[in-house]
Amino acid sequence: MAGNSGGPWGGGGSSGGGGNRGNNGDGRRPPEGDGPQIPEIDELMKKGQEQLRVLMGGRGGSGRGGNGQGSGGGGPIFTRGTVAIGVIAAVVLWGFASVYTVKPEEQSVELFLGEFSAVGNPGLNIAPWPFVTAEVIPVTREQTEDMGGARGSDDGLMLTGDENVVDIDYQVVWNINDPAKFLFNLRDPRQTIRAVSESAMREIIAQSELAPILNRDRGIIAERLQELIQATMDSYDSGVNIIRVNFDKADPPQDVIAAFRDVQAAAQERDRLQNVADAYANRVLAEARGEAAQVLEEAEAYRAQQINSAMGEASRFSAVLEEYSKAPDVTRKRLYLERMEQVLGDVDKIILDENSTGSGQGVVPYLPLNELRRNQAQESN
Repeated sequence: MAGNSGGPWGGGGSSGGGGNRGNNGDGRRPPEGDGPQIPEIDELMKKGQEQLRVLMGGRGGSGRGGNGQGSGGGGPIFTRGTVAIGVIAAVVLWGFASVYTVKPEEQSVELFLGEFSAVGNPGLNIAPWPFVTAEVIPVTREQTEDMGGARGSDDGLMLTGDENVVDIDYQVVWNINDPAKFLFNLRDPRQTIRAVSESAMREIIAQSELAPILNRDRGIIAERLQELIQATMDSYDSGVNIIRVNFDKADPPQDVIAAFRDVQAAAQERDRLQNVADAYANRVLAEARGEAAQVLEEAEAYRAQQINSAMGEASRFSAVLEEYSKAPDVTRKRLYLERMEQVLGDVDKIILDENSTGSGQGVVPYLPLNELRRNQAQESN
């Protein structure tokens, strides 16, 4: 034990007391064991600085002092090369942030410090970031809003002008014609379009009766609805264009649809019978009008014939009178002969000339008694 002058930890040394001491210089050291040794904080910081200098282009220190701390001079942290690389990287990143592409069906709205400045056209556009930002909006794409009871709700139940209830489904198809107005003048464009569409449809239905809505007026209602929605959206300066309105369904409520169909069937049967009656009336009237027209035409023809005949007789009489005034005897005899020709022209007759040779000798008078009796019997019957 006398030779062990290194302290209670058994450290050997020379007689001059120059033996190994601990790091704290008081001849003590922590007991050796199986656990890891914890490095000091200063040493960790030194190692980190050395690695940073190496990465930034400097060189690390190579010597250590007697107390285990690193020493030695390192190079500068930022060099010209690193600064140039950083500037180039910043410019590239700025370019990527400032250049954007707009598709053919889109338009962009550029904002300078949050205020509208311009509208970007399709193609490559430049918006110097961070002073100018851009928002790309699809302007030609058709967007559809399903309205009414299409989504299983009661929004399609509406009151007609004749106090009936009708269930209506329709679609509003729209796009954007002014992206700046669309972006800044409406807080919620889709909700605004839905609210305006429902209000306009209820207004139109309230002014119409049930039967035309269910049958023939769907196209007219769709046109009026499109015009009314467009006028309202234009009054909002919304930048929205209503392309068309599709009228999908207009039926009575489900609870009464069976009874309503029976009523519709009866009405259709009534219309059919009325059409049959109208067709019969039209046919009879047409025939009567045709017969009346034929009678009138025949009467007109007869009148014209009689007038022409009378005028001809008058002209003939005037001509005969003129000839009679010139030669009365000749004219009188001529008239007599013409009249006898008319009277005796169609009669079977035998003419005997008393002045001819024989004075009618050889002609035996004959009285047909049997024929006379037969004629008398026919007249009595």
